[in-house]
Parts: sequence; C-alpha cells; structure tokens
Amino acid sequence: MPRLVECVPNFSEGQHKEVIEAIANAIVGTDGCTLLDVDPGVSTNRTVYTFVGSPETVVEGALNAARVASQVIDMTRHHGEHPRLGALDVCPFVPLQNVTMEDCVECAKEFGERLAQDLGVPVFLYGEAATEDHRKTLPQIRAGEYEGMQEKLSKPEWKPDYGEPEFVPSWGVTVTGARKFLIAYNVNMLSTKEQAHRVALNIREQGRSIEEPGKLKHVQAIGWWLDESNLAQVSTNILDHDVTPVHRVYEECVRDAKELNLAVVGSQIVGLLPLKAMLQAADYYMEKENLFILEEEQKIKLVVNRLGLDSLAAFNPKDRIIEYMVMEDKDGPLAMMGVKNFVLTVGSRTPSPGGGSVAALISSLGAALGSMVGLLSYGNKKYESLDAQMRQLIPPFYTVMKDLTQFIDADAAAYADYMMTLKLPKNTPDDQENREMAMQQGLKNAVAIPMNVAMITNSLWPKLKELSEICNFNCKSDLQVSAKSLETGVYGAHCNVHTNLDNIKDDEFKAKATEDIDREWKLAQDSCAEILKILSERTK
Repeated sequence: MPRLVECVPNFSEGQHKEVIEAIANAIVGTDGCTLLDVDPGVSTNRTVYTFVGSPETVVEGALNAARVASQVIDMTRHHGEHPRLGALDVCPFVPLQNVTMEDCVECAKEFGERLAQDLGVPVFLYGEAATEDHRKTLPQIRAGEYEGMQEKLSKPEWKPDYGEPEFVPSWGVTVTGARKFLIAYNVNMLSTKEQAHRVALNIREQGRSIEEPGKLKHVQAIGWWLDESNLAQVSTNILDHDVTPVHRVYEECVRDAKELNLAVVGSQIVGLLPLKAMLQAADYYMEKENLFILEEEQKIKLVVNRLGLDSLAAFNPKDRIIEYMVMEDKDGPLAMMGVKNFVLTVGSRTPSPGGGSVAALISSLGAALGSMVGLLSYGNKKYESLDAQMRQLIPPFYTVMKDLTQFIDADAAAYADYMMTLKLPKNTPDDQENREMAMQQGLKNAVAIPMNVAMITNSLWPKLKELSEICNFNCKSDLQVSAKSLETGVYGAHCNVHTNLDNIKDDEFKAKATEDIDREWKLAQDSCAEILKILSERTK
C-alpha cells in the first residue's frame, strides 16, 4: 500500500470561480497529487481543497497552489464570515496511509520554510508541529485575525517560525502544521446568526470563557449566516472524532436549539470525512432506535437521513468518504469474477489460483450460509423469541464472509510474488544471498495467508454451534453444508501451510507454524463433528 498524506489547504477565496479553478489546477498539475475535493463557500469567502499524495508530492502540490494564490488573491479586499489570517489561511498535513504523525510534521516544516523563502511571507506552525504552547491551536494564532496581525507580529512572542516578522498586506499570514483527521461539520438552523453562535458557545470546548467551558471536547465552533441558503449554521471543527463523534455534535445542537425554540434542519459535511465517523453515527442510531442493519451501504444511508446530510446539497458517499475515494477495492480480480469464470480459471492449466484460493472461497461460503440461516431465523414470527440472539449471532458470520474473500486473491498474489523471487539474479554470491533471503520471506508470506484463513474460519465455531441449536429448523441442511465447508476450508489451509513449510529453513518459525496449523485443523475437525451431531439429533 502506498504512503499517503492528506493535505487540506484553506484559501481565502470562495466567490470567484476563475480563482478557485486556478488554484485547483495548480494541485492537479503536480505529479503524484490527486485532488479529491474542492469545497467553496460564498458567504465564508473561503475554499477548502483536499488532495492526497506521498509526503514529498503533497508539499510540492501545496507550494504550487500557494504560488498561484499569491498572484490572484489580495487580502486587502477580502471579507467573509470565516475567521482568517491570510490568502492561504491554514495548510494542515494529515497521516492517511502508511505514514506517521512525525512524517506529517516534517511535511509542515518543509512546506513552511519553503513558502517563507519563495513568497517572503510569515508562517506559523501549529498542532503537532507547534513550537510554542501558546500557539498550538488555530484559535490562539488567529486571535485578532488578519486585521490584527501587523501589531501581533511586532511582539517577540509572536515571531513567526519561518520568514520575517513583517506583515505582507496582500497575503497576510499562513499557518501550517500536522494534525489528526479534522471533520468540518456544520449544523443548519432556522435562526439568526446570533442564536446559532449562542449554541456554538454552548457546545465548543472553549465555551464562553475559562470559567464557563463548553460541553464537547476537541470541538471548535462559531455561528454564522449563509446568504445563499437563507439560514444560520453552527459551524464546527471536530478535532478528534473518537472523543466527540459527529452525531454527538448534531444531537447537542438539536438539544440546545430545542431549549431556544429553534429548528434544526439538517447538517453539512465540508470536504471529506473518514468512514469510521459515519459508522460511529450508524451504530449510535441503530442502538437508539433498536435497528438491525448489516450492509455498510444501508448504514451510510441511515446516517445521511438522520443527520440530514443532504439538506443543502446531495451527499454522495463516493465523493465524501475518504476511504471510498483513495482506497483500492479490497476484492481483487478473482473475487470479482462471476462463479462460472472463476471455476474455469481454477480448472485451467495454470497453478494459480489453486488450493489456497479455493480454500478461502469455501470458508467464505460456509460463513455466508451461517449468515443466511441467521437472517432466515431473524424476523420470522415462529422464531421471534430468538431475535435478540440472532442480532448477536449474524454479524460475525457476515464479517467473516466478507473478510475471507480478500484471501482468494491474496493467496494467488503470494504465489506470484514467490515465483518472482525465483527469477532474481544469482550471478554473484551477493545475488545468491539476496535471492535466497527473498525466497525465504516469500515462503513465510505464503504460509501467513492460509494460516490467517484457518484462524478466521475457526473463530466461527462457537457461533455456529449456538446457531445450530436454535435456528430455523428448515435450514438444518444449510448449516450442515456450512459446517463441512468451514472444515474443508481449514483443511485446505492446513495443506497449504505444510506444503510451503517444507522449503523453509528457519527451524523455529517452522516448528511454531506447524504447531499452530495442526492445532487449527484439530479444532476444525472436532468442532465440525460436534455441530453435525447437534444438527443430526434435532427433530424440530
């Protein structure tokens, strides 16, 4: 998986299309950068860009966008609802995939230093990159805003991290740093700007003062008015959605609005958000309303409806959820095949896909049958007394069913990777040593995949036993097939592990893997026999 950093520069321009597009084109034109979202606001006079790339390329993309902005934005003429300091107001770097927060801190430092050199503007570091506690957060640095920055820069404690402490009127000041994934989330209210701001003061962590803090940790909020929508918003930045999730912000706004006899009419995501944030909200509303939903797509629809995320514009998950935009599909080409084509591919004169891929598929089908039987028992009037149990039993089968399909392609890929090591050069002693090391690592990777298939499959036996004892009796034969499929999948994994272990020279690894896979195979045999006995003895 590639190294990915998310960069979310906020430029102080949201009203002139040609300016917004020029900055976007600078990002798109940077090799290695993928622009995911451009979200302009007319009233805020601000546009949030979201793009991703490697640590090196996102720095270049941000610099290219800033160079364009310096030519087309004049802060002496800027007015908008959103607090701001400069033409490029803030430029955070966020770890997304295979990078650390420290990597993003380095991105911010490199960007800040080069921006100051290229444009001759002052730059502050914030968040995880901050060098001073009194300017760790954006509100601390933004206090006084653009209009107050000339005086602020004259104070020793506000010497910028990069550049001279000299105010550049056409640009202002830029803040850059590293942070966790921030969710920009606005709640719509039929109220005045002042009433919305009153709610914002109630919920934001800062509250009204040190003596009167707000309700929600890691939440920044203000109230403002949207001319284009003829309503007010409580505009929030959720700095840590694991501490304060999106639905909690919405529910607190609804509660406060009700006390003020005001109406909340949906909400809005600005930019992108992580899938986890949507699933957190789905779990909340499912529990609150006693709903039982398995499909991820349906969970997303529930959240869009309950939060009113489509109240101002259509909410397309593929354009708003970051994993859907940047992550490759978990299912590879084999898993995506139709049944007939997969069977024909297995039956062709090629060694891959082979037994390992088929074992993963058989186990996945066994889990699928367990899910099916649970769903045919759930909501059935004859078995309605079991609904609570079925809600607990079905999700593990459903999850394992989906997880195991990934190993269909993973097993074939491991084989292909190992075959590539056999083609490595062996002309010199160093070549031979490197080739042997690569071959041994390839074999260990080939062992790990069926080992995981066996362990994931075996996690279902306690659930399958419970389901066998109480499920819809008409599905008895389906569970018998399920049990044998799961056992067969583990058997296939067992055979594949032993085949690959034969050529591994690491005796310690070999002994442990042998012990582990033999234990998994014994567990599968014993569990299958127990469940088949339970099913054969059931008469109703």
